[in-house]
Amino acid sequence: MHRPTGFADLTDKRVGIFGYGVEGRASERRVRPLANSLVLVDDEPPAPGVLATSSGGHEQLLTCDVVLKSPGIPRRRADVLDLERHGVAVTSALNLWLHDIDRSRVIAITGTKGKSTTTALVTFFLQCLGEQAQRLGNIGQPPYDPSVDTNSGWLVLEVSSFQCTDIDVAPGLVVVTSLGADHLDWHGSLAKYRSDKLSLTRTSGDHVTMVPEQLIFREMRDQLGGDVVYVEPDDAGLSARLGLLGAHSASNVALALRVVAALASTPIKDIRERIDVHAHEFIPLRGRLTLVAHVASGRGTLRYVDDGLATSVLPTLAALDVFRDEPVALLAGGFDRGVDYTPLARALAERVSRTALLTMGDAGKRIGEVTLATAPQLPQHHCDTMLEAVTQAKSMLRGEGVVLLSPAAPSFGAYHNWEERSEDFTQVVRAITHT
Repeated sequence: MHRPTGFADLTDKRVGIFGYGVEGRASERRVRPLANSLVLVDDEPPAPGVLATSSGGHEQLLTCDVVLKSPGIPRRRADVLDLERHGVAVTSALNLWLHDIDRSRVIAITGTKGKSTTTALVTFFLQCLGEQAQRLGNIGQPPYDPSVDTNSGWLVLEVSSFQCTDIDVAPGLVVVTSLGADHLDWHGSLAKYRSDKLSLTRTSGDHVTMVPEQLIFREMRDQLGGDVVYVEPDDAGLSARLGLLGAHSASNVALALRVVAALASTPIKDIRERIDVHAHEFIPLRGRLTLVAHVASGRGTLRYVDDGLATSVLPTLAALDVFRDEPVALLAGGFDRGVDYTPLARALAERVSRTALLTMGDAGKRIGEVTLATAPQLPQHHCDTMLEAVTQAKSMLRGEGVVLLSPAAPSFGAYHNWEERSEDFTQVVRAITHT
């Protein structure tokens, strides 16, 4: 089996594209001018000309020389392993792009939480210094899409745990923002998830790996590759000036400062001074503790906060900590991918401020069950719609506190993606509050 080490290796080959979402479409645009023929396959064909995996698609992939797998398809799925058993090389367009690009210009950022924000911060900080930089990957566009110009400047790439497993060559700088539990249905276990996430640091080639100074990264030192640098979470108050909430934001900002200092060969003190001038220009990511509306009443102020990007337990715990001294009605749940919700239930049980739980979807049912066993006195209600959840939350808080959408679960099923779920929350809040 010949494994391609760049897009040129696909010239005159029969190439399969397995998964036809955003990444799959970008892969097709990149590969079509090179390949002899293309086979497009998806589990649920979204367009004409795309074969269903279970209705002849897999058989057609077996006729290919190379298959470019999209991130959403598990690396260890039986049909993927079957392709390799039959001599079909399985890789990803992102991996081929990394083989082709000057990797010294690539900063790859991953982590259970904080990777999107840190990707945005590194890009913004570089631009504050007058450096050319663009954010790519999950937070932006696939870097291999022909419409994206990657010929110059710094390339700041958000990488998911799904993508890590298909990468075999190292970017010049790898950042891991945090390490919790996520996507266990995809990876198979917590140990495999963490190993897969950290595999990006173990890829071949000289590179620097930056991680927060946290116990988990010390304990897993043997799974970290590259020249490892531990970064203390001291940002000298910069996160607040950037409009970022929570103690975890200090860690993200500190990582971004250390990255930019290394890239630009500039002291962190000087970088802070430059960023302070432009801090008001930074726009925090939507879905990361974004204030949607606030309504004053005789009892106090009721705030509605969108933390819809929190699709795992760790960021939801961080969000609850931000509002630890305020009444909170937590909207949680969605697609159930098998993670352990005991830490979330324990955090809810330990809160001193008044707290209510509104759950949605299959994950919400399990969150509710675990919370009931841990904190039977905590008010909770399972909801069928976002309107019901927000309305119930408002009623439970009685005019004071925070209605917090921080789902701790992905949106699949009821919504196409997290953005659609956050938009539904925003629209419902605006209708209820008339803002």
